[in-house]
Amino acid sequence: MLSNSQLTKLLCAALGTVLALGRGSLPASAALGGDVASVQNDMVRMRASLKITHAEAYTVHEMQMSSGTAVREYVSPAGQVFGVAWQGPFLPDMKQILGTYFSRYEQVGIAKPRRAQGPLMIDTPELVLESSGHMQSYRGRAYVPTMVPQGVSLDAIR
Repeated sequence: MLSNSQLTKLLCAALGTVLALGRGSLPASAALGGDVASVQNDMVRMRASLKITHAEAYTVHEMQMSSGTAVREYVSPAGQVFGVAWQGPFLPDMKQILGTYFSRYEQVGIAKPRRAQGPLMIDTPELVLESSGHMQSYRGRAYVPTMVPQGVSLDAIR
């Protein structure tokens, strides 16, 4: 007889396989700017547990990875991921969580001079990103200013 925990893991693995096989040309993750329908793919790819919290003007999908890193995806009532935040001992896969905004992160983040140990700050009309930390303690957030729902404080993305 399987325990609840073992059954949950087995169902998540099966669901992940079904999603991977059936996803076709859909985006690989619910990355920044993406659709909420693919949050499940992120959970499977990160091998994470999912906790959903509802706020008045958005929903937070928090994925806790076994590594200890948490990734939170902020979803508007329209179903769009307008912000992401991370915290933990390891950086998440930035390409996965930033999606199409990853190229902007590379262009601006690499080109902008900064201290080797200092925080990375990107503030453009298309992308705001703040990332800081050191080995075993990373944190950051990114959001698309034009996608943040009206009335949502930017401080909520953390």
